[in-house]
Amino acid sequence: MAFQNTLAYAQEQDRLDPLRSYREHFHIPQHNGQDTVYLCGNSLGLQPKAARAALEQEMTRWAELGVEGHFKGDTPWFTYHAALAAPTAKLVGAKPEEVVIMNQLTVNLHLMLVSFYRPAGQRYKILMEGGAFPSDQYALETQVKFHGYDPEDAIIEISPREGENTWRTEDILQTIQDHGDQLALVLLGGVHYYTGQLFDMAAITKAAHAVGAVCGFDLAHAAGNVPMQLHAWDVDFAVWCTYKYLNSGPGGTSGVFVHERHAQNPDLPRFAGWWGHDQIQRFQMKKGFIPMAGAEGWQLSNGQILPMAVHKAALQVFDEAGIDNLRAKSEKLTGYLEFLINSLGQPKEMLEIITPTNPSERGCQLSLLVNQNGRQLFDTLMANGFILDWREPNVIRVAPTPLYNTFEDVYRLGQFLAAHFQK
Repeated sequence: MAFQNTLAYAQEQDRLDPLRSYREHFHIPQHNGQDTVYLCGNSLGLQPKAARAALEQEMTRWAELGVEGHFKGDTPWFTYHAALAAPTAKLVGAKPEEVVIMNQLTVNLHLMLVSFYRPAGQRYKILMEGGAFPSDQYALETQVKFHGYDPEDAIIEISPREGENTWRTEDILQTIQDHGDQLALVLLGGVHYYTGQLFDMAAITKAAHAVGAVCGFDLAHAAGNVPMQLHAWDVDFAVWCTYKYLNSGPGGTSGVFVHERHAQNPDLPRFAGWWGHDQIQRFQMKKGFIPMAGAEGWQLSNGQILPMAVHKAALQVFDEAGIDNLRAKSEKLTGYLEFLINSLGQPKEMLEIITPTNPSERGCQLSLLVNQNGRQLFDTLMANGFILDWREPNVIRVAPTPLYNTFEDVYRLGQFLAAHFQK
């Protein structure tokens, strides 16, 4: 695409954008009476305007019906999670029975590890990416300790090659093969939080299965960001949050995928709770856990209705816009940002994009490595109405999100950076 570093070009691209109206579905934070340039959807997505009405509806139902809200109304609380299954499945490339919305991400990760990290004999090791998000590191560390292993021995961390910032797929696949007879589990982030790299989940899953290991993904930075085909890729399980690209509110609820070959297996070990018990027999209050079929069988407690109401409103926007349409715009927005950054002509010693240049290996986010006065630059941007994200020691994460960001947003950031580096 022949990008141009002009305001007229950016405004023309916005005029031609078939998704331009979706920005109006969101509240844009203000700075000095003007819309901020909000490029932080990878950390917290903006509030859908429909969220307040969705919450009010459930608050009204609670006020008017009390406990009867569990069984009355267009979306009874007793089965509220089921109303989220179809749009969720479409978003991650799954069957509706393979997904469930419940709990929060790290809780769900632990629940999945109970079922899918089953060390035995020499097959007890876990492969993960070096520098994974701390929640994943802590979850795996404590899980292997729970099973009586030393994390330094049981967890294999693969890092980029010396002098490189991102992982080569061939290195990941080779590492899986090299440790194949010892691997119980391969667990990676779908999109790495720091670099913005999108991993080849299909190839990684195939390689893990070839050596007899289970394969799962933390999709915190992938869900709502990139199209996926979890069922077709034969992924064993995945977890994700909904407050980033899925715009479902701070501390929002989480999603789980369990492939149908596992989800239909009632004998698979798991931690059980009342809400995962066979729905028909649930109120008989008897001993003996009988899991619901599908991913619903991993539920513990009744649904978090208020967070789910916000998520339901957000999913409706995604369902209408279409993840493939959003991906097409995302590639253009991120490509334009990359063009503008490269146009600054800064040496790598000063400014470097560490996210892969290949659009198929990244999502919305570009991570800018700022080697001199990075924190000062970030603070200056924030003080001037650019909402971004800082990650130690020296990375500014920038995420042009297709539902509400514009080409003009990206252009304005480029202009500000140009003025900064010309000083």
